[in-house]
Amino acid sequence: MSDYQPKQSSELTYAQQLSAEVKARVLPITEESLKLAAFLIRSGQLVVVPTDTVYGVAADPANAHAVERIFAAKHRPRAKSIQVLLDSLERLPQLHLSLPQPLDRLSAALLPGGFSPIAQARESTPLATVRREDDGSLTQAIRVPDSDALHAITAVTGPLAATSANLSGEESATSAWQAAAALGDSVALYLDAGPTPGPVASTVVKAAPGAALGIDVLREGVISRSRLAEIISYPQQ
Repeated sequence: MSDYQPKQSSELTYAQQLSAEVKARVLPITEESLKLAAFLIRSGQLVVVPTDTVYGVAADPANAHAVERIFAAKHRPRAKSIQVLLDSLERLPQLHLSLPQPLDRLSAALLPGGFSPIAQARESTPLATVRREDDGSLTQAIRVPDSDALHAITAVTGPLAATSANLSGEESATSAWQAAAALGDSVALYLDAGPTPGPVASTVVKAAPGAALGIDVLREGVISRSRLAEIISYPQQ
């Protein structure tokens, strides 16, 4: 019996839009493509990666020029922030980041998964993706996706600056081919792990001491407000 499995019709539609050069940049996740991804990230290039929600366009978060490539490729307004993808919360101290209450509690309950807390950053952070708030403090949205494919990628690349792999304001990509149709040759490599669960994105939350439950939900995604409230309200052991 043949192992051949035809692409879904939507993937064929996206693939038909691509030049031969861009098609050649869409590769399955293998040992060789992971090595290539690590090399490209270190070189300041963009790589599209799967997550547990949608595909993301990623770069070295410590390389300001690489981060700028993300904004340019997506036509993304500079006022919008970019998340950092991690394999574990244990990475936070290395990046000079910390989670204020109650985000630390929410993160312990919801990560890995579709939850994106806004961490506090020290001035010494190596990240080029931090945001300067009105009060002068530095913040950084983080993600620890529940994705074996992404864990394999970050194991060789380290943390990644990332946002959804689409043109700003357009539909998020749930396949590597859809991402390639949107971003074309602005991305050096598209790592294809098949369709992701999207298109709903992660839930973004920041600490807000004066607000109800001590949080402000900046974007409600796969994790609902009611679920957040349930976790915060549950008595701590």
